[in-house]
Amino acid sequence: MDFGLTDDQKDIQRAARDMLAERASAERVREHAERKETDRELWAELGEIGWPGIAIGEAHGGQGLGAVELAILSEELGRTIAPVPFLPTVAAAAIIEQGGSDEQKTRWLPELAAGRAIGAVATLDHEGGSGLVVGGADADVVVLVDRWHQAGSVLATADATVEPIDAIDPTRPAARIHGGNPEALPGDVSGGVDRALVATAAELVGVCSGSVEMTVAYVKERKQFGTPVGAFQAVSHRCAQMLLDTERARALTSQAAWSADAAPDRLHEAAAMAKAAASDAGREVTASAIQAHGGIGFTWEADVHWRYKRAQIDAVLLGGAGAHRARIARLAAVHAREAVTA
Repeated sequence: MDFGLTDDQKDIQRAARDMLAERASAERVREHAERKETDRELWAELGEIGWPGIAIGEAHGGQGLGAVELAILSEELGRTIAPVPFLPTVAAAAIIEQGGSDEQKTRWLPELAAGRAIGAVATLDHEGGSGLVVGGADADVVVLVDRWHQAGSVLATADATVEPIDAIDPTRPAARIHGGNPEALPGDVSGGVDRALVATAAELVGVCSGSVEMTVAYVKERKQFGTPVGAFQAVSHRCAQMLLDTERARALTSQAAWSADAAPDRLHEAAAMAKAAASDAGREVTASAIQAHGGIGFTWEADVHWRYKRAQIDAVLLGGAGAHRARIARLAAVHAREAVTA
């Protein structure tokens, strides 16, 4: 059995990689990061070719493909840390499509699919507030979910007060959202959150993959005492661990994306495992990339720190590694009780 990508999926991956190599270069990322803004021009292009709607049903203006194709695009965007609101938008769309009413889907999904509207997601804090909404400063619609991912609501930011806040990743302008009239999502919110988690894990895999590539290229070129630093055992071991962490996260994310399309009854566990592994990998791999770059890695002039910042944001979006490991333990306990009573 072949567990690799199909020919069509490989074509999507190849086209995305070629486009982003040109349109989301390190120089362009730095330009927008230092301006603390998203790349509106690139976002408009992605909307025109249908990327935001790749996994949204055709009935609502999307392309009707699956979680695997969405994960492919998320990973490629993560490799370049493209300064566009793709991840928060597709995450919001996934939850609305799974959990929204017909009216909510009709109102928001076509706009999100075309990139004419920008979405964001946030987990409610202990006091019922939105907390920090990643991408919220640019969002037209925000999906709010409870900490257990069982219930949620949708809020049009035009009806609320948006308070922009400086966050660690300036390419996704964050905000706190106050007031407004959130509409409850009546459907399967948890299923939508799981799909959003898969997309987030995929972006983290891309961030890690790009960090490994950047670091390996650097340690091959940088010399100390006339020898490439990559030849030193401590550096080579660190790079090997970076690759191991990345591939572990990629394997679990691929499994979760497959589950979303082919075995949705297994998605809860698969999504939690993928997000836990990817959150850990994102933080560890990008931190190791900075270390492997030596003294220059800690400077503003080095591009590696933008990857570290994106990883920090993605790692906690919709719950960090610890939260999802706890979720896996709860799911395992439920299965154990069911097995005993069966």
